[in-house]
Amino acid sequence: MRAITILLLLTCTLRAQETLLATQALTAAGDLSAQMVAGIDRFLMRETKESIARRGKPNRELFRKIIGAVDTREKVEVLEFISTTAQPAKLAETKTFEVLAVRWPVFEGVHGEGLLLRPKRAPLAGVVAVPDADQTPEQLAGGFAKRLAENGCLVLIPTLVNREDTFSGNPAFKRFTNQPHREWIYRPAYELGRHIIGYEVQKVLGAVDWLSLQTTNIGVAGYAEGGLVAFYGAALDSRIQSVLVSGYFDSRQKLWSEPIYRNVFGLLRDFGDAEIATLILPRKLIIEHSEVPTIDGPPKPQQGRGGAAPGSWHTPEQGSVEGEVKRAQKLAPTAAKNIEFVYGNEGVPVGPGSEYAIAAFLRGLGISSTSAASTDPLALPAQSRQERQVREMQEFTQRLLRESERVRDEFFWNPLKKGSSVESFRKIFWEDVIGRFPDPTMAPNPRTRKIYDRPKWTGYEVMLDVFPDVIAWGYLLVPKDLGPQEKRAVVVCQHGLEGVPEDVVNEDPKSKGYGSYRGYASRLADLGFVVYAPHNPYRGQDNFRVLQRKANPLGKSLFSIIIAQHQRTLEWLSQLPFADRERIGFYGLSYGGKTAMRVPAILTNYCLSICSADFNEWIRKNATTESPYSYLFTFEYEMPEFNLGSTFNYAEMAALISPRPFMVERGHHDGVAPDEWVAYEYAKVRHHYVRVGMADKTEIEFFDGPHTINGVGTFRFLQEHLRAR
Repeated sequence: MRAITILLLLTCTLRAQETLLATQALTAAGDLSAQMVAGIDRFLMRETKESIARRGKPNRELFRKIIGAVDTREKVEVLEFISTTAQPAKLAETKTFEVLAVRWPVFEGVHGEGLLLRPKRAPLAGVVAVPDADQTPEQLAGGFAKRLAENGCLVLIPTLVNREDTFSGNPAFKRFTNQPHREWIYRPAYELGRHIIGYEVQKVLGAVDWLSLQTTNIGVAGYAEGGLVAFYGAALDSRIQSVLVSGYFDSRQKLWSEPIYRNVFGLLRDFGDAEIATLILPRKLIIEHSEVPTIDGPPKPQQGRGGAAPGSWHTPEQGSVEGEVKRAQKLAPTAAKNIEFVYGNEGVPVGPGSEYAIAAFLRGLGISSTSAASTDPLALPAQSRQERQVREMQEFTQRLLRESERVRDEFFWNPLKKGSSVESFRKIFWEDVIGRFPDPTMAPNPRTRKIYDRPKWTGYEVMLDVFPDVIAWGYLLVPKDLGPQEKRAVVVCQHGLEGVPEDVVNEDPKSKGYGSYRGYASRLADLGFVVYAPHNPYRGQDNFRVLQRKANPLGKSLFSIIIAQHQRTLEWLSQLPFADRERIGFYGLSYGGKTAMRVPAILTNYCLSICSADFNEWIRKNATTESPYSYLFTFEYEMPEFNLGSTFNYAEMAALISPRPFMVERGHHDGVAPDEWVAYEYAKVRHHYVRVGMADKTEIEFFDGPHTINGVGTFRFLQEHLRAR
């Protein structure tokens, strides 16, 4: 019995050496990074499923904002005929109507452009007929738009930006991508609080502006991508009396898997297609189950063209569409009869523009469909519009980018100078821009195991629970010369893209991560700091980028998860008997530098922040088409953050960190951005710290090096403001 007791005591002593303090033993094995990403994926899928039950009453103005339909339209009093010496505006004529090439103003420099089908009698109604993105107005004019015109409707058919990649790039410096034109417009617009969806909805509503001068009886009908635009436009404009959505309406619970140019921040938090439908009711809404163009992804990469986001779309199952129709009817029971679902037998799609759907749409306009579709072909010459449509939207967005600094001044700097609270802006940043999850809901349940035994410190691997399926994981380096009751400063060392905690600890010059990190976590531990190296889940290429896609429709982002992980990490670090909770600093490289701008701006328990190899003119980097430094030319499609350009650039984020110490570490040869961008944006930070009387708490170190930790000025900065001992 005595031998057994001694063995148990030895086992307990060994276990105490192998784990940290009172924590449980960490036994998890395998790729913990991949497991973290997979767990977050499960969490977000569960949040997506539960979002339906959490939605409140649909709000039209919120819907307008999230789809980016926020710019004031120009007045449309007349349409402009488009003609040349070789081609008159009138393109064709039938017994009942004529076809004309037209355009109309939408914003400064941006036009709607397409075809006008003008009946030869006084129009009974005005209709905007919206084709699919890969369908020309001429093709739709030979389809159901022709039937509408034959029944006495004045029909405007706009051009949508298509899914080709011909103009997705900048020929001035020979940089192109395989992004569909829709994605090429989406990425910078999203950063500036706009969206290709919003732009095209505004084109449709500009057409409605003109049609409403001709008649008060207005309808919109759209197919596939045009069904989306018609549907959203009708939700915003009560002048539209009858709506036909063909080949789009469905459950949007898999929005994350659709093409990225449909990504709408916060959509599923507040709206599914059923909720959007209630914004149209009690007006007439016809949902037609149609076969849609199959999208298996963006145009194939080719030499000099790559970087497009994955995304697919196929004809939805009839049962799925019907389920969403029934949900809409349940949400608006008194108007349920005004939704008609048009479908075929045995799930076979019937559209687009089936005879019954068109008849129902016309009835919604008070028109009895008396004319059968004529079989006469409508021969129309091909028109060249696509490049104009792409370039006009591109230039409009670039103009918004150039104006965004003034917009941020009005939003942030001017109120701040007049005494507005930084806390109020921090709340906006967290809740409206990053997206806030509730504080961690689970007990932390810390698990640890010893993984390093160095002369000056001991290293432990740590795992904490955050949300169901969501963990925080990292490495803790604890100095061996800690005195009884002594509390040390803590430095949180954050890795970059595709990194793991080991990368910032490894001191082997031959190791993969050493060139970027130079073992800076180990060097800081050697200096006497307690060091924690957390894992952030930006690893696994598309595996993690899909997390951003799944978070965005919930009004969240990848950093919503990362902030929750850091909340839990800070909570645990603050409870360690040897860690000084008042002296926990943050130091991150590259994507870790992005973290250094966002997490300490929100979590004030970080008493300072150092941004290395990332700080720059962030909005410009995400939205410009006029620099090879732009993220528009890379595969990092998760970078755009909705409406960040109108709210918080890096200087504004640094102001949220103030008056806590803040530093930038910048290598002259870092390809993240040119020195000029970095210096320009940092000058605003310096100015702010001087204005609030804290000039000694901020600095920038330029060094003659690449995208790497330098560890000279920053180490001195940490010693000065944290003091290792």
